[in-house]
Parts: sequence; structure tokens; C-alpha cells
Amino acid sequence: MTIVTLLSRSINLTQLSKLHPCIYGQNVRFWASHAQFAEHKSLEKLRNIGISAHIDSGKTTLTERILYYTGRISEMHEVKGKDNVGATMDSMELERQRGITIQSAATYTLWNDHNINIIDTPGHVDFTVEVERALRVLDGAILVLCAVGGVQSQTLTVNRQMKRYNVPCLAFINKLDRMGANPKKILQQMRTKLHHNAAFIQLPIGLESNTKGIVDIISEKAIYFEGDFGEVIREDEIPKDMNAEVKEKRQELIEHLSNVDDTLGELYLNDTKLTEKDIMSAIRRSCLKRKFTPVLVGTALKNKGVQPLLDAVVNYLPNPGEVENYALQEQSDGEYTKIKLNSNRDDKNPFVGLAFKLEAGRFGQLTYFRCYQGMLKKTDTVYNTRTKRKVRIQRLVRLHSNQMEDVNEVYAGDIFAIFGIDCASGDTFVKDSKLELSMESIYVPDPVVSMSIQTKNSKDRDNFAKGINRFTREDPTLRFAYDIDNKESIISGMGELHLEIYAQRLEREYNCPIILGRPKVSFRETLCEPCEFDYLHKKQSGGAGQYARVIGIMEPLPSHKNTSIEFSDETIGTNVPKQYIPGVEKGFKAMCEKGILTGHKIVGVKFRIKDGANHCVDSSEFAFFQAAQGAVRNVFDSGSWRVLEPIMLVEITGPEEFQGTVLGQINKRRGIINSTEVDEGWFTVIAEVPLNEMFGYVGELRSTTQGKGEFTMEYARYSPCVPEIQEQLIRQYQESQGITIAQKSKN
Repeated sequence: MTIVTLLSRSINLTQLSKLHPCIYGQNVRFWASHAQFAEHKSLEKLRNIGISAHIDSGKTTLTERILYYTGRISEMHEVKGKDNVGATMDSMELERQRGITIQSAATYTLWNDHNINIIDTPGHVDFTVEVERALRVLDGAILVLCAVGGVQSQTLTVNRQMKRYNVPCLAFINKLDRMGANPKKILQQMRTKLHHNAAFIQLPIGLESNTKGIVDIISEKAIYFEGDFGEVIREDEIPKDMNAEVKEKRQELIEHLSNVDDTLGELYLNDTKLTEKDIMSAIRRSCLKRKFTPVLVGTALKNKGVQPLLDAVVNYLPNPGEVENYALQEQSDGEYTKIKLNSNRDDKNPFVGLAFKLEAGRFGQLTYFRCYQGMLKKTDTVYNTRTKRKVRIQRLVRLHSNQMEDVNEVYAGDIFAIFGIDCASGDTFVKDSKLELSMESIYVPDPVVSMSIQTKNSKDRDNFAKGINRFTREDPTLRFAYDIDNKESIISGMGELHLEIYAQRLEREYNCPIILGRPKVSFRETLCEPCEFDYLHKKQSGGAGQYARVIGIMEPLPSHKNTSIEFSDETIGTNVPKQYIPGVEKGFKAMCEKGILTGHKIVGVKFRIKDGANHCVDSSEFAFFQAAQGAVRNVFDSGSWRVLEPIMLVEITGPEEFQGTVLGQINKRRGIINSTEVDEGWFTVIAEVPLNEMFGYVGELRSTTQGKGEFTMEYARYSPCVPEIQEQLIRQYQESQGITIAQKSKN
């Protein structure tokens, strides 16, 4: 029986405190309000938001404050706290030890009678898929920026992800209490680096150790946060020395809004006196269209500015009814049409939900869902539109970090979880099996780092298989494969930290100690210039034989397409019957799995079949499959090939006196410097460096900067290797192949 049910039956609060001690006190008002929510909440009173930012900008600390001020938790804990409890949203032991967020965590809370679903996401680029799938299902986001670091590499990535899913956002400049805090510089970076039409709606009263409160530019009031934990809000007049600045920034806000909002622009041009309501309405309208980003300020660690941020979430971010969501419906001709989903919170429309995250819980697989249309009740049966399987819902839960609370029904706009469903991340579920709809899936970046992986003890293989199977299902950026040529298991991911975390989880959760080998970089091979082919596949072995001829050209794709492969059927007439063309395409794609130079995948090529020949008896799809493979082998022999390597965008920060040393390190690692910036004794270098040269760099950087230097990197593009690296890779591959052949002949 859930706590909400108990409350709805008017159980005495003293009894309730015994039943669930953490509720008594502050949380009583949360749960009392939540009893009403259990019944039904209107669409306008609902917000689905994510908290995203660069590493160490204070996302988890901010979420902890939000939960405390809304009465969701009774005590605040720090990410790297001395009490060894850790933040609520960092529920994994590994997260608490390292002081970083590894998995996105969902929770829900109440503020001013609005239900807010919150997803706290990781900042490390290694766990970027967690941000991708969170933003895919959210309606709005808070972009957190450090008042010292500002717009950093992962901020750019998060900004791109928000743009991809068209998510409106608020900006919150955090850590005003840090030495060197400069919110005006951060606003300028938002305009120049992120290209946001942004303006302050709040200003700080004092900075660094002198941070006292904030000024609301719209209402023209000073707000102070008093009490032991900043829970008492006191409004006052603006400090006299800030009056001129507030007027200037209010004018700047109105001008930025007038440029994107016609209603406010008209009032402004007519010299009408603008009210608070006019400005707030204009912010909401332009924010929903992603034409304006309101900028708020505060310091979550020192408990200042969090409650006004919650007010801004309610006032300016969209409810599920203000966001257009579409599903795809396949037509008989193979094309897809977009169907707009109805977000009304009732059962008049059939249920449509998206599974966006999988997690192995204590009671089996836990699948996170977003309901986009209709309503779902416990004991209902749902239908997976990809696998065509039906499943009965045994248990519906809402999530609060790693805690779960049962609910009987969910409506459009809700984020919830279901136990015991066998599915993949990105699957669409409907109630009506005739409703062949599928939601647009989640973008999953390709892994860039590979390592060899093996168990320390052979007896742990079963546990290893269970763990790897679970982790690859949960995380689509984690890939596992067995390399037949090298006779080793290969694990691939988004970075060294990514793979290291999973290695530790295998040991902790499955009692399976493992050994990770030196990271292997995912090189690629491509063609340098067009190469023609004319290949005849002819085989007779008694009875029906095999006959297929393919004529055409293989050519390199432009540099911006150098990670994809393309197939083009340019045949005219019946020399190559159309039913055999799929066989040619399959043969070409199969050969692209392993190149001739280094054994890596072939990319950036286009296979154009122009002509060919067939036999009325001996031709088949398999014969043309073999012919295409033979044609590619011919191109291997006669064509000119080269190796591509992944290039990373690297951002390095450190004390100014070490800048020369760091630039020397980057040049030694074949890096190209894009830009350098020095600000208040700290430098920032942005460079493009081959991933193959970045291993072990963290130790080198820390030792040369007295432990003060930091760097982050993310995938930028694939680019041709320098000749000496290419020769080295080819030699290593040939040696390994020679050993394999020798072993085979020996056996």
C-alpha cells in the first residue's frame, strides 16, 4: 500500500511518521499535497524538466536544493560530503565515491501546486547518451553554467542536444560564491559561443564571499535568503548602489525581448508603460519558441537563488500540452507520415508511450517511460510496435532516485517506470495493437574507444556474460564484440572513464574482477580516388550453378560524409534484374566490415552499380552477393586506400604560467590549436588532437600544472592519418595476420 493511499484514507500523521520517519515534519506538506496529485493533475500544472551542464557546474547540488525546498527530502547532503551520505540523486555507491553523476536519475516534486518531474543528468562526455535520452523525453531544461568556467566543451554538446530535440531552456549561472565569479562574462559567452538571444532577469547582490542575495529585474525587488538553509525568503528594496545597473539591465531585457516577440515589440514602440505581466508573458512566449533564454543567477551550495529558479520553471517552461509531439505511421508504400499526438490527460485517445531508459532493479528490469498520449492503468496490456509482442502491466511506479512509489494510473505527460517488460531503449508501446505508431528514436553516438577485456578468473565467465548483457542493454553506447582474428573480447565506449566505470561495476555488482587492455582506437579505412570494377562470379558444381556479373565504380564520398557508406543502383534494362540488387548491396556492405590495410571498417565510399549480366538459370541473389564481394576485393587490389583516425575536440584549462608547456604538449601530440584565451590568471586552450595521441595525457597534464590543469574532450570528426602512423598500423595488422596464418597452418 502506498503512502499516498494511506494519506487519502486520513491516517493520523503520528502513525504515518512511524511508518515512514523521513516524512514527518517538512515532508508532511509534500505528501499531503501529493495525495491530491495521485488522483489527477491538470496539464497546465505539470512540468518535465532536465538539469544539464558541463562537469562540475553544480547540477546534482542544485537538484538536492530543489528537493529540499519543495519538501521532498528533509535533509540536504553534498555530492562530496563529509557525512559519506552523498546527494540523493547520486544513488549508486560508485557515484558517491567519485563525486560524479554516472547515470541520469529521475524524481518528481511539487512547487506552487505544480508537479515537476526532474531528470538530473551526468556532465561527463563519456555518459552523453544519458543526456540524449533525457532531453528526448523532456519538455524543458535548465542549462547550468559555472560563474567562473562559463561555456565549456560539454556545455556546447548539451546545447547541441537541446537544439536537436527542440527543448526550450532557462540558464542558471551557478557558483557566484567562487573566487573569480563573473556572470556578465558568462552571459557574453552565451551570446557569442552558444548563439543564444539571452539576457539577465536577475542580478547578483555581491559576488564571491560577499554574495548576499539577488535582484529580480522584472519586479525590481531585492531577494534575500535567510534561515539556516536559505529557506526564509525576504523581499526588500534594491540596494541604492545598484539602481542604475538594474534600470540598464531591465532596458536591455526589454530590447532583447522586443526583437523576438511582436506583442511586446508593439507595446515598446508605442511607448506604453510595460507591466510585470507584459514582460513575463513575453519571456514565456519567446522561451517556448526557443527565441530567447532568460538568465538567472545564484549559488546552490550556499542556498541562494534556488526558489526563484523554481518559480521561473513554472512561469516560463512549457507544460506537455504546449509541446508538439509526433509519432510516425508507416504507409503501404514504405513511406512514413507524421501523426500529431494529443496530450490531453484523459483516456479518450489511445495510449502511446516511449521507453527511453532501461535499468536492472532489485525486482527485474526497470523500464523508464514517457507517456505521450492517453492513459495507462495497472493490469492493462500494452503492445510493442517493434517486436509485435504484448505484455501485461503488473506494476506501475514513480521514481525518486533509487526509491519507487506505486501508482495505479499514469496520464499523458507523466514520466514513470514499469517492471518486467522485455524491450530495448527507444521502443514505442501502444494499447491498441492496430495502432502501428513509432516515436522518433534517440540519437546514439558511435563509440570511439575500444579496449580488450577478459576475466581474471575463468570461473567468472557466467557472471561476466550476465553483467555485459545487462550493461549493453542499458547503455546503447557500450558495445561488446569478439574479435575472431585477434582471439580477444573487445569492449567499446565513449571514453576511458566510461569503460573504467563499467569494469568497476562488473567487479562490485557481479563479483567478476576483470583486466582491461590498452585502449584500441576505432580507425577507419577509405578510398582515395574512384576505381572502376567489372567482376564476373561463375561457379559450376553439377546442377544449378552460380552466375553473376557486376560492372560499376566505387568512389570516395565528400569529407563531411566520410563516416558513412552509400549504395547506388544505376542499372538500366534487365541485365541485372531488380530482385538481385539487394544481394549486391548486402555483399558490398558485408565487405565494408573489414578493410584491407588494418582490418578496420570501410567508410566514406559509394558503390555505384551501372551494369552487369545474369543467367536465366544460374543467377540468384546469393550469386550477386558473391559478385559484389569479388568486385570490392578487386577494388582492394587496384584502388588507392588510406586510414582515417578519430579527431577529438579538446579543451584544456590551467594556470597561466603553464600555458607554454601545455601548448608544447599539444603540438607534440600532433594537435592543432584552434583558439587560446587568458582570463584572470587562467588560460583556456581549444585544440583538435587525434584520439590515438590522447591516452595517458591526464597524468602528463596534472604533473606539469601542479595538479591544477583539467581537460575535457569530445569526438569531432574522422581525418586521414599521417603516413608514418598509417604504415605502423598496417605493419602491426600484417604481423598479427601472419601469426594467425602461421598458427592455422601449424594446426
